[in-house]
Amino acid sequence: MQKTRSLQRDDSRIIIHFDYDCFYASVVENENPALKSVPLAIQQKQIVVTCNYEARRRGLRKLQLITEAKRVCPEAVIVLGEDLTRFRDASKELYNFLQQRIWSGRAERLGFDEVWLDCTDMIDYNLDLLNHNDLSHSFFCLSKDDPTIGFEYSALGVFGPTYPPHTLKSLQLTEKENRLQQRLIIGSHLARYLRHELESQKGYTSTVGIATNKILSKLVGNVNKPKNQTTIIPPFEPVGDTRTNINEFLDHHDIGKIPGIGFKLSQKIRAHVLGRQADFSDGLVYGGTKESVIVLDVRSHPAMGPDLLEEILGGPGAPKGIGGKVWELIHGIDDSEVGKAKRVPSQISQEDSYMKYLRTFEQVREQLHLLGERLIRRMQMDLMDEAEETSEIGEPGHQRHWLAHPRTLRLSTRPRPAPGPDGIRARTFHRISRSAPMPNFVFSLTEAPSVLAERLVDEALVPMFRALHHEKSGWNLSLVNVAATNMAETAADSKESEGRDIGKMFRRQDEVLKDFRVTVAPDATDGQRAPSPTTMDGKPHEDEYTNSDLELGKAADWDSDASEDEVLERCDVCRSAMPSFAMPAHRRYHELND
Repeated sequence: MQKTRSLQRDDSRIIIHFDYDCFYASVVENENPALKSVPLAIQQKQIVVTCNYEARRRGLRKLQLITEAKRVCPEAVIVLGEDLTRFRDASKELYNFLQQRIWSGRAERLGFDEVWLDCTDMIDYNLDLLNHNDLSHSFFCLSKDDPTIGFEYSALGVFGPTYPPHTLKSLQLTEKENRLQQRLIIGSHLARYLRHELESQKGYTSTVGIATNKILSKLVGNVNKPKNQTTIIPPFEPVGDTRTNINEFLDHHDIGKIPGIGFKLSQKIRAHVLGRQADFSDGLVYGGTKESVIVLDVRSHPAMGPDLLEEILGGPGAPKGIGGKVWELIHGIDDSEVGKAKRVPSQISQEDSYMKYLRTFEQVREQLHLLGERLIRRMQMDLMDEAEETSEIGEPGHQRHWLAHPRTLRLSTRPRPAPGPDGIRARTFHRISRSAPMPNFVFSLTEAPSVLAERLVDEALVPMFRALHHEKSGWNLSLVNVAATNMAETAADSKESEGRDIGKMFRRQDEVLKDFRVTVAPDATDGQRAPSPTTMDGKPHEDEYTNSDLELGKAADWDSDASEDEVLERCDVCRSAMPSFAMPAHRRYHELND
């Protein structure tokens, strides 16, 4: 049994969490600003996935049936949002906007509409710049290289709301807590600046939380919505003391609302605290529990601790030490790092859920083609970039190339269970999956995605589906997912890539070596120094070269842009550039994978 660990906080970081307000609706409103003043709902299947605040004021809500939404608010504008392309593009644009404005590079997305930023280095840098004799006239420096880039602010207090609403005077805090509060004050002003930049330059409002770890920053931002920010302030210790701001804040949250404690874990905890399974609301898959068990109920339950939680949550397939981790989370302790910006996503997937049953092969094949084509388009969008290329006649231009190749194709389905003796079908989230090597033809840029999808279905997805479901019909599927996983980055300078870009290296070599070229002639054979190969006006003769120039000239010609095509070949499949001698082996690699 796991030994009880003492709880220790690490409040050395400053984390800012962004949650874009009504993101799906905001994307549509940015495309059509006239919709900002009317009730707007975004529909997926027969559900309202989100709606703007004007619609909420008139009775609409998330996860509401479309039929009910139309009855409650007949004047609502309902936009179909099943094609996620525009939402995905907007999310990527906003993420890049925020990520480029911090120093650490640690910007982590959660879904389309949430981003964590680790701003610790920026906060500590500006903490050292404070003039404690004149905090009301402070300047936040946004660049280490240019001290004039930044904004003025008052470091006397937190910008925006706090939790709890009233800050303690510095005399009531320890020296450690006072320093932490000052760092959080600076963080609140950076959050204000980023929020306003996002709105003024991109047109999106956001709700922001400022804290010392990921779960607290995410939760505290929810206190003041929308278009606002909240900072949780000290004291944070002693850990577990109900008088600390963190425990007072977390104790009234439902256990299932704590990030990191998912549906299954929260259900096990509820069942233990209640002594029975918690009741669910009827209807849709999205229905929640009717019986709330808050963090205080769990923390104060008899004998509750990491050891008991390990017994409740552990078992086959459970992560080692899950009890201790959950015990830390309900005390507001989260040491997980904000992930660094990735060159490519770890996986790309497309899925759809079905209220009506998928029973026939024709229905399944149609859905596989739809998902396969969407997957290929996503791969081309997220895994490709434009690079500068020089044409055969020396003209500069741009050519698209793959940043990464997914090695694995995965197909997942979720069959509906058979009804029980009472005729009620049990709710299930269980999926079954099958994986296979990703066919190389999907990386072709000469075929249309629809053509590639047709081949992907016939040669890969249908055989995988047959391996998952041996029956010829009647599968009764509620979900199908197609994913590209196991990314292998192509030639680049990053650690994760398969190798360096040889073509780019060759193209740069002549430029790098030009300053080291030997232009002084060697001694003449008669012991006299040969005259410099110049004319009377100081210009070189066209037909005179020194021995050294001739030797380096051969290498220079070989490395030059003009003769690159004689040395490098570009693969027709993946567009990688490599020396001619390497191309036969590279083609065999593709043939084996085909």
